[in-house]
Parts: sequence; C-alpha cells; structure tokens
Amino acid sequence: MNSPNPVLVADTGASVWASLRVDAATAAAAEPILASFLNATVLHHDRFSDALAYHLAQKLANADMNALLIRDVCHSAFEDWPELITIVERDMRAVRERDPACRTYLQPFLYFKGLVALQAYRISHWLWREGRDILAFHLQSRTSELFAIDIHPAAEIGAGVFIDHGTGIVIGETSRVGDDVSMLHGVNLGGTGKERGDRHPKIGRGVLLGAHAKVLGNITVGDYAKIAAGSVVLSPVPAGCTVAGVPGRLINCPTCPEPAASMDQTLPAQAQASLPPQ
Repeated sequence: MNSPNPVLVADTGASVWASLRVDAATAAAAEPILASFLNATVLHHDRFSDALAYHLAQKLANADMNALLIRDVCHSAFEDWPELITIVERDMRAVRERDPACRTYLQPFLYFKGLVALQAYRISHWLWREGRDILAFHLQSRTSELFAIDIHPAAEIGAGVFIDHGTGIVIGETSRVGDDVSMLHGVNLGGTGKERGDRHPKIGRGVLLGAHAKVLGNITVGDYAKIAAGSVVLSPVPAGCTVAGVPGRLINCPTCPEPAASMDQTLPAQAQASLPPQ
C-alpha cells in the first residue's frame, strides 16, 4: 500500500542508524552492566527496522500479545510502508536537534517515551489503514497504559515530530498534525463535545504547542504558529501567529520564524502585557 501519511522526506544526511550503533557500542563499553541489553536491542541487528521492531515489541508485549507477535506486526508495517523508517529517522533527528537534554541518538531511542509512543502510534496507524482496527486499538491502549500518551490510531501525524516528555498528551481521532511540529506534555488535541465526524484540530507544519495547551474542535492552526503553555484555543489560528490565554487570543503576529525548531516558548514583553491578569 502507499504511505498512510504522505510526507516530503528531506535528505537526512549521515545515517541515524550508523550513529545509533556507534552510540550503543560506546555506551556498552562505558557501562558493561548494560552491555547485554544494548547488544540485544541495537548491536545485534543489521537494520534499523529490525532494532526498532525488537524494541517496540519488548516495550509493548504483555500476557495478551507476546513480543514475537508484535515484532511480526512491526515488520509487516515496515515492509508494506517503506517510507516509515525514513519518517522515524526524521523524528529522531527532531529530538536530537530540539531537546537540549538529548546527548546521543541512543537516549531517545531507548528511553524517551515521547519518541517510543509516537512510533507505536505509527504501527497502530498502519493497522488502522489496513482495516485491522481491533489490533490498532489494542496497541493504542497498551501505549496509553505504558506511557500516558493517548493517540488515536486514525489520527494523521507527519514526520519530524518532537514530543517532549509526553505525559498526558491526547490526540483525537480526526486530528491532523503536520511535519516538524513540536509539542510538550499535557497537550490535548480534542473535540468540543460528543459530536461525531470531523471534530478535531488540524495543526500545520512547524507549529509549537506549549505544555498543557488545549486546542479543541475542528479548527486549523496555521503553519509556524505558536500556542503558549496552558492556553485553551477554540478558534482558528493564522499562520505565523502566537496565541496565549484562556480562552486563547492572538497576541503576537508574526511570531518567531520557526517556533517548533527553536523551541522558543517565551513571549515578548508587549505580548505579556496584553494578557489579562490571572
């Protein structure tokens, strides 16, 4: 089948997989107590797809579905959706470039639950597009239990997406998230009631969603906009603008050129002064 989420895949330069293997070998030498784990998870594998399938399976497996079955599902997704590994590489590059706490590719691959949950979503999304909705829901539920990140398998999420921390993130069924978006913990892309149909936000390219930002309803947030932490957004946001407050209102147009890439969550003094007192 064709990619469920067509994206423009940029040239990624040096191989993420090659860098990840170097990081794992260096870590295994520095911390022998983890050498067996690092060999099993990274160094034993010849391809990035094999390592990712193994790691996701080890994380998601439980008594209901063992690791071998989950690995088979992951491999089926990678074979049917060849672009997926390049998309994952873009996600990993986004973490490496935007998170000042990230020192190597090994950190997000093994331990950053935002990245791991995003890749589990990508497998469940493939299942959803294949009509295997029960198994897609199973992986969604398991991911939510493990990481406190709840992404509906029908949601559409582009490449180069950075989920920082991730705890409490909810992305609803008809949400669309563009390429190169950054979001922090507590973000909610939700509906405004119990209506069915197309009812969730459409987030443009390069948008920054601050911690605990709530964007609700079938509204569009334009490319390279910024949603300030704690805001509740109920109306469309023009491209390149900043919204802050409860309810959210426009306070700065244009905002910084690429907010998701810079992770600049500050507000200029004049914009802060325009906000009502809390």
